[in-house]
Amino acid sequence: MIAAVAAIAAAAVVVVIALSFAVYAALRDLIGPAWAAAAVAGAFALLAVILAFLLTRKAKPKPVKGDDQNLSARLIELARERPLVAAGAMAAAVVVVVRNPRILTAIATAAFASRKPSKS
Repeated sequence: MIAAVAAIAAAAVVVVIALSFAVYAALRDLIGPAWAAAAVAGAFALLAVILAFLLTRKAKPKPVKGDDQNLSARLIELARERPLVAAGAMAAAVVVVVRNPRILTAIATAAFASRKPSKS
């Protein structure tokens, strides 16, 4: 299966390159070599944008119902499920804070800042 997908991808690359040369050769005598190269690049950039739009248009995730946990609850749940990942993230955070103490100052200021009571 992997070999078949690789062969199809290689064939697609060959087709795109051959089509690029054909379009360039057709336009070179009409508008000059520089503009022909720009036209080929523009045509394939437009094709890439259209393909990207068509492929991502249906890729809108649907919101999960009943998912009203806050960020800290999600982080605690993630740490319980994957303790090694949580330990690695903590180690990376410590390294960042040690190298840049301004981050620690910003975190401390945000943690101890007074919060206004909500009007609800």
